[in-house]
Amino acid sequence: MAIFVCQLLSNLYQPIQVFRYDQKLKTIYIQAGVRDELAIVIDEDGIWEFVQ
Repeated sequence: MAIFVCQLLSNLYQPIQVFRYDQKLKTIYIQAGVRDELAIVIDEDGIWEFVQ
């Protein structure tokens, strides 16, 4: 799922600023956008959501 989200951001010409895996929470955090305005969390089940 993380690859899908990264590809989607790339197709929309949004630079990915931060890509981080949290071992304790088992989540992936992606921060993207020209002004870092997009933040996405993907849980271990592959469910992703925008966060602020």
